[in-house]
Amino acid sequence: MKGFFGAVLIAIGLLVAGLCGLCTGFFFLMFLGEGEPSSVILPLLLGGIPTLTGIGLFQWGRSLLRQAREDERPQ
Repeated sequence: MKGFFGAVLIAIGLLVAGLCGLCTGFFFLMFLGEGEPSSVILPLLLGGIPTLTGIGLFQWGRSLLRQAREDERPQ
């Protein structure tokens, strides 16, 4: 079960971090091109939190997957 949930968390984390990261990067570059330095912070705040959450889900899933592999190893 740990392996399955780990794989699911990795998939969800990759999707969330990838999509939010790409969107954040796009709007960051768009606002950066306008020349207004204060508007650059907005995409980082709004998109950075979901991106970090996706990275956290990915790391959590990776640790669960490693634990599942260690549990399956014969001793």
